[in-house]
Amino acid sequence: MQYFDAVGRRKNATARVRLTPGTGKRIINNVQMKKYLQREVLEMVVEQPFEIAELSEKFDMKVNVAGGGLSGQAGAIRHGISRALIKYDEALREGLKKHGFLTRDPRMVERKKAGRPKARKRFQFSKR
Repeated sequence: MQYFDAVGRRKNATARVRLTPGTGKRIINNVQMKKYLQREVLEMVVEQPFEIAELSEKFDMKVNVAGGGLSGQAGAIRHGISRALIKYDEALREGLKKHGFLTRDPRMVERKKAGRPKARKRFQFSKR
């Protein structure tokens, strides 16, 4: 059976995506997508590459995702789906790139610095 694999990343989340020709089933970490993502906005984010490529009901999706929170995971899945769709058809690259789905979002949480309560927050200044 033919399938298309890709890895997507965002923040601290990493998603391994496998697309197989099918009827539009969406499985994330062995759970239905609606149950896993919980929020409609995140489902919409995951579905965006399929809508742009007009392939919503043509592929089944199976994803293993780890790290980060739900929002980061949804972004990582979108990135992975976009990369997998390009393996399916190189002509889709232009549309996906135009919408920014092929760019890995590099923003990550800044590390906590020594001697500070958080990454940038400082303790209250006291003149006396």
